[in-house]
Amino acid sequence: MAAGSCGNKRVWMEEVEKTLHEAEAWMELTQWERRCIYRVPASIKDRNPQAYRPRVVSLGPFHHGDEQLLPMEEHKRRALRHLLRRAKKPLADFAAAVEEVMEQLQSAYLDLDKKWLDVDGREKFLEMMIMDGCFQLEVMRATAISELNRGQVNDYAPNDSIFSRHGVLYRVPYIRGDMLMIENQLPLLLLKNLLAVEQSETPADHVVNRLVLKFLSPSSRMPPTAISLGLHPLDVYRRSMLYGVYQRPLAFPDAPETDMIRSAAELYEAGIRLKKSSTESLHDIRFRHGVLKLPAVRVDDSTTELVLLNLIAFELLHVGAGNDVTAYAFFMNSIVRSARDVALLSSQGIILNLVGSDEAVVDLFHSISKDAVLEPDGVITSVQRQVNAHCQKPWNTWRANIIRNYFRSPTSFINFVAATIVLLMTIVQTVYAIVSFHSTGQDKNS
Repeated sequence: MAAGSCGNKRVWMEEVEKTLHEAEAWMELTQWERRCIYRVPASIKDRNPQAYRPRVVSLGPFHHGDEQLLPMEEHKRRALRHLLRRAKKPLADFAAAVEEVMEQLQSAYLDLDKKWLDVDGREKFLEMMIMDGCFQLEVMRATAISELNRGQVNDYAPNDSIFSRHGVLYRVPYIRGDMLMIENQLPLLLLKNLLAVEQSETPADHVVNRLVLKFLSPSSRMPPTAISLGLHPLDVYRRSMLYGVYQRPLAFPDAPETDMIRSAAELYEAGIRLKKSSTESLHDIRFRHGVLKLPAVRVDDSTTELVLLNLIAFELLHVGAGNDVTAYAFFMNSIVRSARDVALLSSQGIILNLVGSDEAVVDLFHSISKDAVLEPDGVITSVQRQVNAHCQKPWNTWRANIIRNYFRSPTSFINFVAATIVLLMTIVQTVYAIVSFHSTGQDKNS
């Protein structure tokens, strides 16, 4: 028994010692640099599992084979056949292009199941990458043709359930949502290599980025700095939300250190004007001379919560991604605490409420920012402190108290007006009495 135990010890010790070279800093750095697609930890996912689970199509290995997503597999094969027929290139050329970057594609997925790494698994991984990548390209292409509507040739049947105009209108929005889930990503390196074979020319990185973004959000713009190839569609979408430069933080030595900020209604009462920013970039949050500018946000039932939750999860899991979306969600949760705040922001064009209920918007921002972790000394934190410092000036504090106590309801306002009139009449009466007294005294002296 003891001998066996000792033997087992030697086995695991040998296994550890064989992999000691993997602990070298340069090797760990290389491995982590390639990681960009993650499984969402249960501690995050359990709060809203549906936000991270694809609804109609699996892209990549994490949800491949899920029973509810299997019906889309035949559509993937059809898409591959159409792409091959149109490109007039053998499938072997596409396979060779993907095999060249196979190690990088596999390394992009953190905690990739070992079934994809052996000899048979590598072949299945190759097949999956080609199927999923070509399907994604075909969906984006069919959508572009449908939106332009200028007679481009579409070799799919007009009654096709996915690639026709009907499919683009009713089925593709669900595919678009699945492409924005962190567990359902394909590396853009894959799409770039597939396009290089199809077009007989390697596309520039920014061309691939723009192709993906045009599908995900046609009205969004790709920042000029985003010329390097995005990691995956979710990363490209996130970049499109973060262009321009942040307002330079101002020094406020007396500003409170708290990260909390008053609600939109309270800011308004303290004399702060709320205005829509000139762009939709999350970098365009600015406070100057009593005016807080915020980018417009569209809030709807289907995508807003899903997209923000996946973007926040990506920032949490990917080292170096930054904290911009998380900080924005936390900021909005701070100023949107009641239906009154939503109504005020909607009146200024900052919130486009497609949910219907103002209370639902409050609940949405509260749910997505729950347990959010902010980076210390962030730019948005600096804006919060500037706003708080402005609110704590004596005049603004007095103004807020007056509005809160006398202008919240018609009754309070009437009472305030009545009290003001009585006060003014009392002052006038007092002044009149004093003037009359002095006039009488002067008459007696005369």
